[in-house]
Amino acid sequence: MESDFQRPASLRPNRRADRANQNSHTREVEGFPFSPEKLQVYPVKMLCRMGIIRLVFVAGIIWMMLILCALLFHVWSCQSSFAFFSAICNRQSKVFLMLDTMGLVPKAQHRCSIPLAYNPDRVSIPKGMTPEDVVRDLSFVMEDDPLNNTSQSTPLFGGRQTWKQREESFKLEPSMKVHCGFIRNGGAEMDPIDIEYVKKCRFVVASGIFDGYDLPHQPSNISPRSKKLFCFLMVVDEESLSFIKSNTTVSEDDDGGIWVGIWRLILLKNSPYDEPRRNGKVPKILTHRLFPQTQYSIWIDGKMELIVDPLLILERYLWREKNTFAIAQHKHHRSIYEEADANKRRKRYARPLIDLHMKIYKYEGMEPWNSMKGNPSDVPEGAIIIREHTHINNLFCCLWFNEVNLFTPRDQLSFGYVVYRLGGSFKFFMFPNCEYNSIFVLHPHTREHSSKIEWVKNLSEFEGKGSSLKESRGGLGLWTPYPGNLKTVVLPPVARTSKAG
Repeated sequence: MESDFQRPASLRPNRRADRANQNSHTREVEGFPFSPEKLQVYPVKMLCRMGIIRLVFVAGIIWMMLILCALLFHVWSCQSSFAFFSAICNRQSKVFLMLDTMGLVPKAQHRCSIPLAYNPDRVSIPKGMTPEDVVRDLSFVMEDDPLNNTSQSTPLFGGRQTWKQREESFKLEPSMKVHCGFIRNGGAEMDPIDIEYVKKCRFVVASGIFDGYDLPHQPSNISPRSKKLFCFLMVVDEESLSFIKSNTTVSEDDDGGIWVGIWRLILLKNSPYDEPRRNGKVPKILTHRLFPQTQYSIWIDGKMELIVDPLLILERYLWREKNTFAIAQHKHHRSIYEEADANKRRKRYARPLIDLHMKIYKYEGMEPWNSMKGNPSDVPEGAIIIREHTHINNLFCCLWFNEVNLFTPRDQLSFGYVVYRLGGSFKFFMFPNCEYNSIFVLHPHTREHSSKIEWVKNLSEFEGKGSSLKESRGGLGLWTPYPGNLKTVVLPPVARTSKAG
């Protein structure tokens, strides 16, 4: 027999093909997936696998959409006017900060450039005072009417103004005499050294610290011309003076004046009120009474650091457009009733007394702000006030202070009301809030203000054992019988426009 090696190549068995056929037959026998028996099972498994993948993919998309919706809801809640939703917003949270970094948080225009003159040395100062058109002579009540001083012998700083006297004070005459604080022996006395010093101050940057809440912050960007032109006067009470001496460098000049950097400290002895916030309104609103020789003044709150040259401020807000009084618009509110609601929520004063204050204003015809009023807002940011000390401006400040003296110390609630009562005779420039925020750097208080009256929820807490909550020298209009029926007064509804509001 011939061996395989001797056979022609064409006659040799195709062993590779045989093995392939054998393996194929074996796989078919063993049930390979592509075997006829399995051809119908394979599509079902594939569909199951594809279905699971699709399900996971869809679930992932839905989950991402839910997260996105939650993030968008978080952003919306911060802008919501609904108290519940806006209350859950936390601008310091990691979520909010992440969204802010991604640019998903709506940006409010917090600061903007101020159209200032370029060079303080080239600012032209007007000669003389602005002509008086409405009030040509203004004097002040210095003592209480004896008929009104029978119930208590101690004089009150704001006097015991009657409802009739208050009503008469809003009727403009060429010559007027009104209550304007500083009733003789009513408190807030200046040292004779300081009285002599401020007599030379025609231009004043004024500020105040009461009850030791702040330390003086040195202004920056002050030109040499402004340093010579302006007196920088920081009004303090006795507690704040002790606090400042203990916590910062204080110097004394040859005349006995006390200084912290550029600020001359002006001590007011015998604080006129129980409430520190009400004491702070004395230099803020009655600047013309403390510094009677002053022609122009710029008030800034004690927690602020001025970063704009005061001469440029006067040029921008007064002289350029021939204004005599300028104040910033409130960031959130235009209606005093909105501001009152915010004060109650933030416990800035006793809630029932704020309501009583607003009911009196509503009874006397004060309507919520609307665009027909002609003013940008009824609510200012009172931390910066720029004014020329004209008679009409001084009268306005007296009437404004009388409201603070009679009712609550929240002066933003009274500003728009006095504007309304003067019927357009008081002209003022209310500038954008973003410019207001560009004038200063805001520093935190050294401690938070707190008083028992802020937590009062109803008038009954002022009775009996809780009667000590009632201020003895301020807010007396809230405890004097009002000559009108306030029971029928319904306060306007208020809708929140922002979380901060």
